[in-house]
Amino acid sequence: MRQILADIGRHRGLVAVTVFQAVCAVLFLVDVLGELDEFVSNPIHPLVEFTAIAALLIGSGLGALEIRRLIRQNRDLRGRMRAASGAFVELMQESFGRWGLTRSERDVALLTVKGLSVAEIAALRETREGTVRAQCAAIYRKAGVESRAQLLSLFVEDLMAGVVLDAPADPAPKPPAPAEVSPRET
Repeated sequence: MRQILADIGRHRGLVAVTVFQAVCAVLFLVDVLGELDEFVSNPIHPLVEFTAIAALLIGSGLGALEIRRLIRQNRDLRGRMRAASGAFVELMQESFGRWGLTRSERDVALLTVKGLSVAEIAALRETREGTVRAQCAAIYRKAGVESRAQLLSLFVEDLMAGVVLDAPADPAPKPPAPAEVSPRET
């Protein structure tokens, strides 16, 4: 229930408009029902009001359906993000083990992949920047790369293994080459 309320909170603008439409429809309906005696003398006015009520109710219904769709989509995307995040962490841990990184090197590698600078890593780990640089050099050597960007690209490549990109469209046909003029034709 708490998650549903949180999801609704994310879409509060759409929820507010949908609820407002529904409340207006109900109030409008009460007003029209109070004026039923006018139906006989002026049938057009109540007909217009009933049409407006129907439009408000349809809008409220469509708004509710859209909110429901958005909540489902958000849940699905959150699940996918958790799975992708878990797969990425698992992939990194497997690679760290395969490369034979020490516990400290694993920590530094993780912080490096997260994008922290050498100074930030040193401050977090309460060590010197020179130590972190040496650990980075060892990590890069063991991973067979030369930089942070190359280290990160190893993980991206592994995550994208098996992803097939669409083939480029056939290039536009080339115009035919001009016919050569033989010496006899000149």
